[in-house]
Amino acid sequence: MAGSEPCDACGDPIEEPLARTVQLNVDRSEVDSQRLCPSCFADWIERYRTEMQPRREEKVTDSDADIIVD
Repeated sequence: MAGSEPCDACGDPIEEPLARTVQLNVDRSEVDSQRLCPSCFADWIERYRTEMQPRREEKVTDSDADIIVD
């Protein structure tokens, strides 16, 4: 295929219009850059969402907290 490069994740060739580039920059310096096929890009987005989403605080209910012993 002319004009195709491999996906950095799976290695399959991808055409330019389908490729997605993910770049990680810290303080304006590029740390990482990956060209991904649509499937690997979707996997990357899902992994980013689950790993970077703030965790909800789990509330532990102590059923004995309201008991007053005299």
